[in-house]
Amino acid sequence: MNDHDDDPAVGAILTDGPQISAESLTETLGWELKPEGLCRGDVCVPVSDPTTLAGDPTSGDVATVDAMAVATALDRPAAHDPVSDVVAVGAPRASRRQAINDLIAPEFTLPDLDGSLVSLNDFRGKKKLLVAFSSW
Repeated sequence: MNDHDDDPAVGAILTDGPQISAESLTETLGWELKPEGLCRGDVCVPVSDPTTLAGDPTSGDVATVDAMAVATALDRPAAHDPVSDVVAVGAPRASRRQAINDLIAPEFTLPDLDGSLVSLNDFRGKKKLLVAFSSW
């Protein structure tokens, strides 16, 4: 297990496309691009060439970072929808592995067909079938 696998963020949706502000990276995922790599608190993930994530981070003027490259550096799955310019960043590897081992789905809330919000926890202890599809 990597030091950054205990990332508390289950996942994130970045609505401003693959090129996001460094501030948005910190607000959404909790990571910050520094000369030594991607850092969160005392934990840093070394990045051999930080320019693959953004401009020159040693200049102190890192305006944007590539969310897809950041996800790769953090070993998190990501998908970019170029039509809506949205990036979805998945949960860390350890979180996904633990969920599979525990056979417990992560908590989420979605609208039902009537638009009412329904949480997975609403059905704890009951059998459920989740059907997911995409029009892509």
